[in-house]
Amino acid sequence: MTGDISGDAGMGALFLGLPSLIKKLHADFVVVNGENAADGFGLTVSDYEKIRSYGADVVTSGNHIWQKNEIYPLLDSEDCLLRPLNYNKSVPGHGSAVVTKNGIKFAVINAQGRYDLVIADCPFTAVRAEAEKLHRQGCIVLVDFHAENAQEKEAMGFHLDSIASAVVGTHTHVQTMDEKILPGGTAYITDLGMTGVQHQIIGSRADVAIRRQLTQIPLKSEVAEGKGEIRGVLITIDTQTRKAVSITRI
Repeated sequence: MTGDISGDAGMGALFLGLPSLIKKLHADFVVVNGENAADGFGLTVSDYEKIRSYGADVVTSGNHIWQKNEIYPLLDSEDCLLRPLNYNKSVPGHGSAVVTKNGIKFAVINAQGRYDLVIADCPFTAVRAEAEKLHRQGCIVLVDFHAENAQEKEAMGFHLDSIASAVVGTHTHVQTMDEKILPGGTAYITDLGMTGVQHQIIGSRADVAIRRQLTQIPLKSEVAEGKGEIRGVLITIDTQTRKAVSITRI
């Protein structure tokens, strides 16, 4: 599972690195968060097709998925492209997907937090109901919780412990070092980190971000250029018990 792709540098890192990483790690199933692929804000049809061609089985997103109107039809038509589950049912798309691969049923759920983000429906209620349903169907359940607040993310991890095989956080673009297996067998990390330029400010140009802090003018972020790197985790899961065996940062 890899974190938010940030702009061209992130897409480049994925193009150059993901296929070989899949082979090196013997990864059976790959989830990529693509919500910042299009110049840092949103996802285009071309971006989605490229991410899938690089090896992603499911593409998740977050609050920026609504930035590019061209992606709206795909949110409905593409089973493996997700927007957060806990948005109103009137908006395009869906928040979960089931993919059978090599005889194993993988279910991916995408949800969005509520702290310091646009208020959506309760993620805890929505995700728990969906995860329990998919767990009963015999799926390995993987959750991408796109949220700002570490407490909210950890609460989601424990809320789904023993039901989901993995709960990972995205959105903050900073990889955390708290990867662990929760008591019920769920792999957890607060944030996967960002796939993009690591030596700027959350993937954006440092000079613009600093100027925003100094002036308090709401300057638009500009995606950093340079060498991108992939961030994420490798999770090993027992297919019989559907409990996580290990989680390792990438």
